[in-house]
Amino acid sequence: MSAIEGRHDPSPAHPPRMQALARLPIFLALAGKRALVAGNGAPVAWKAELLAAAGADVAVFAERPCEELRSIPAHLPRAAIALQQRAWRIEDFAGAAVAVGGFEDAAEAERFSRAGRAAGVPVNVIDRPAYCDFSFGAIVNRSPLVIGISTDGAAPVFAQAIRTKLETMIPRGFARWANAARRWRQAVQSSGLSPSDRRRFWQAFAAFAVGNPQREPAPSDLDALLRTTEDQATVAEAGSITLIGAGPGDAELLTLRAVRALQCADIILIDDLLAPDILDFARREAKVALVGKSGRFKAGRFKTGRLQQDEVTLMIALAKGGRRVVRLKWGSSPTSGREEIAACRRAGIAVEVVPGVPVGGARGETERNTVERVSDRVRNWGRLAPIPETPLRACCGWPAARPARRARARRSTSRG
Repeated sequence: MSAIEGRHDPSPAHPPRMQALARLPIFLALAGKRALVAGNGAPVAWKAELLAAAGADVAVFAERPCEELRSIPAHLPRAAIALQQRAWRIEDFAGAAVAVGGFEDAAEAERFSRAGRAAGVPVNVIDRPAYCDFSFGAIVNRSPLVIGISTDGAAPVFAQAIRTKLETMIPRGFARWANAARRWRQAVQSSGLSPSDRRRFWQAFAAFAVGNPQREPAPSDLDALLRTTEDQATVAEAGSITLIGAGPGDAELLTLRAVRALQCADIILIDDLLAPDILDFARREAKVALVGKSGRFKAGRFKTGRLQQDEVTLMIALAKGGRRVVRLKWGSSPTSGREEIAACRRAGIAVEVVPGVPVGGARGETERNTVERVSDRVRNWGRLAPIPETPLRACCGWPAARPARRARARRSTSRG
């Protein structure tokens, strides 16, 4: 713990970074594995097809299979479905990766669930959550890009409505680009690019794919992206500074340019007057520090070693160390004058200014105090990037330094 954070007070308990989840979204690799399906009806047939689509070899047990089960193709593109006209048995669970059952009788559903759990096989019993170890959500399929949506069984129709909305928003061409990423990953890994350059490659890849969803990925695209990344590597080593106006501080009012900058940032310096869920847009490796008004490290007041530095000096020092620094400020203009930009440019640092949406009217301090602040969530978490009385290269998690834990203010459960 640094001198600034206090030498004598014990470190506060760290609350979880993620708020409570009704379900943990896990994507199972089922290719070549055995899946057990038992029961009858259209929902059972659909689950069997879904498991086969994921590559599982599906064994279906039904004494009097319905028309939907009989009409399932025996051989699908990725796997096979074997229909056996008999009741399931306990020994059928042997070697199964997952088991799915559909039963009208509650006693049979419970018996199936108990048998699966006794065999160590995760079980799903359709429309009976008490007997389920996992659930199926609504799916948007752009494989290998797959999106799962769950309401924990509370509102399946709502989940389907969200799926329909996403279907209209996500081009089908994204499947081709996701496949291209899978094909090209090994080439990028062996290209000689540094880890940071590889991250820049994939950022450029994502931007190009999003902008060209209907384009068929070609080897020439890979070559062009690699050349661009290599050409930018030298410039990137110098670091950069982005000054962002966050408007009234609402995360939903950030501009697209501001979101892109946050997703690329290494260090984020943020006001205490902004909504904490703004940090949800930052990449998880970014380090965050409160500065400015009400910040823990007020401009011109924190120390690094024997030197007393202000915000601009801090940003320049971080950028010279090769870091991409983002400074988030409340209001539509990220600068209070041209001095910050001029100082950065005199130091040879690239500077970008990203204005925010206009603020309808200046809020008084009383109104600001009624809004949840960044510091209300993160100041006492011990997750801010430390700026202690040590050299900047050490305090910001660079080589020979202890990695700092990053701040992530989680989205309020009252939203969405």
